[in-house]
Amino acid sequence: MKHFVKIGFCVALLLPLADAACADDFKLSNNQRISCSRGLSAGKLNTATCKSYAYVFNTKTSEYFRCQVTLALTRDNKEVINVQTDGGCAKKPRVFEADSSYSFDATETEPPNTNSFFGPGGYSIWVSDNTKQKVRGCITISSGLGSDISKCLDMTFQ
Repeated sequence: MKHFVKIGFCVALLLPLADAACADDFKLSNNQRISCSRGLSAGKLNTATCKSYAYVFNTKTSEYFRCQVTLALTRDNKEVINVQTDGGCAKKPRVFEADSSYSFDATETEPPNTNSFFGPGGYSIWVSDNTKQKVRGCITISSGLGSDISKCLDMTFQ
């Protein structure tokens, strides 16, 4: 009975390690961006709103999440009146169909600017397969009609 308890304890300790070894690997993008805007309201209130984006990428499946955090600060000449935060991550489709070992990077346009003709900016994702010479670049922009347009292109090597 004593050996059975020891074996059960050892298995219980090793199971989380086995799950971790089999789990997908997630990486955070290196290219986070922040953009802020300021506005004046009635009664001499100042409001500043800042947004930042980052991407979390599954290096096994090439699925990714686009994450956003927003902070809005309202103040008058003497004190901070209100602080609000919001954010979350939205799951996006796979870049490649097959599982492998992938590297990635992402970049975001800061809205509004000359790169965002129809809406509040866009983003690009670059993904490469670590096991072979394969790279795919994807660009997503707003259509201005309530939906995003996303297209990917496989790179050719010359």
